[in-house]
Amino acid sequence: MVCRSLTIIILLFSTALSSQIATAQTYAEVDQRGIPTIAPLLENVTQSVVNIAVVSEQPVELNPLFNDPFFRRFFDLPETPDEIEPQQRLSAGSGVIVDAAKGYVLTNNHVVENGVDIRITLKDRRVFDATVVGTDPGTDIALLQIEPDDLAALLMGDSNILEVGDLVVAVGNPFGLGQTVTSGIISALDRSGINPQGYEDFIQTDASINPGNSGGALVTLDGKLVGINSAIIAPSAGNVGIGFAVPINMARSIMEQLIEFGEVQRGALGITIQDVTPDLAEALGLSVRDGAIVSSVEPGSAADLADIRMGDIVTAVDGRPIMDSGDLRNEIGLRRSGRSVRITLIRDGEELSVEADIRGKTQRDNERPSETNSDILAGVEIAELGPGMLGYGSVEGVAVVNLDPGSAASRSGLLPGDVVIGVNNKPVHNLQELRNLLDGVSRPVALTIFRNSATIFLVLR
Repeated sequence: MVCRSLTIIILLFSTALSSQIATAQTYAEVDQRGIPTIAPLLENVTQSVVNIAVVSEQPVELNPLFNDPFFRRFFDLPETPDEIEPQQRLSAGSGVIVDAAKGYVLTNNHVVENGVDIRITLKDRRVFDATVVGTDPGTDIALLQIEPDDLAALLMGDSNILEVGDLVVAVGNPFGLGQTVTSGIISALDRSGINPQGYEDFIQTDASINPGNSGGALVTLDGKLVGINSAIIAPSAGNVGIGFAVPINMARSIMEQLIEFGEVQRGALGITIQDVTPDLAEALGLSVRDGAIVSSVEPGSAADLADIRMGDIVTAVDGRPIMDSGDLRNEIGLRRSGRSVRITLIRDGEELSVEADIRGKTQRDNERPSETNSDILAGVEIAELGPGMLGYGSVEGVAVVNLDPGSAASRSGLLPGDVVIGVNNKPVHNLQELRNLLDGVSRPVALTIFRNSATIFLVLR
């Protein structure tokens, strides 16, 4: 009797769950075999996902002995490095046809990087030679073009409306095995920190993504492309359920610029920024807990002309909330130069709005030391900034000459050579001003630091 009751409960639960899944997966239908399947959906999707074979060239790493003429003659080596042919390497990846009429294929930059021969194989086994329209290492996106001969393109969706828990499938060419489909859910959104030098807003998924899946499609169950599979976190390059995809909205904006210019013309404000952390917010007495704090402004930059100042907290761009410095970096860096943006910021507790015309991004890309009496800087040797010291002639402040590795300041990130130019957003010009500002101040304290030609905030507790 108990077993029968349990069976009924399980059947009722299974029926309810099946009903929910059927509602959520409108394309998971029961076919003539009586089996729930998304095969009809995949029949269309897989026509648009391609395998990419790349022959790339890498320069030969020369042994220092190559510089010895006797060594070169003894081993019959060329007289100059230019005569040594680069090494060739064969690799495989995936791509997605996004424009059938023009033959455009989206993939990852790292799939085709240094490629001298790129060939694309469709599901029907036709092979095409591909040309590179343009690449963008910052987002790891590349655009290829093949002959538009009876191709099938995948419809692009809107990655901004995705939610954690949405069901997705990943299609690609793992380990060079051939086209493979895996399924899962969206595990997280807005992931960053995978490539700190790039522009990151990754979709995280537990759909199996392995080497060779790079450049493949992440698709929702309505058959729309929402991401370009890009990276995995796994030991020994094997799948453990943590994969990442570039959102299609980001990839689409990059693609449009690659088509128009052959490169990405990024915008820049001319500022350095940091996250608004709880410690920093407490130290500076901020009423906000999200946003990006401006730690320096380049003279004559777009930010300078828009009257954005050091210490401002950027909270929105064109009305879109900014949660941290990564958000702001993406919002500005993925926009074309020459465009105007509305920046919402907090200054001295008041909300302001300024308009900035973003510009093209450029590559910037001796007295006896004395100890301060402040407990906050206990173990730190400070001196007036003088000739021969880092920052002399560039900023006004006091120099950190030495510090105890076990001190609180050292644990907070203070380094010898740093120049303290402010305390809690108030300027410091000399030792006496530093002592006055630190006298009786409550912890935590936000120091404005000049380091390596950049300005940052450090919080000391």
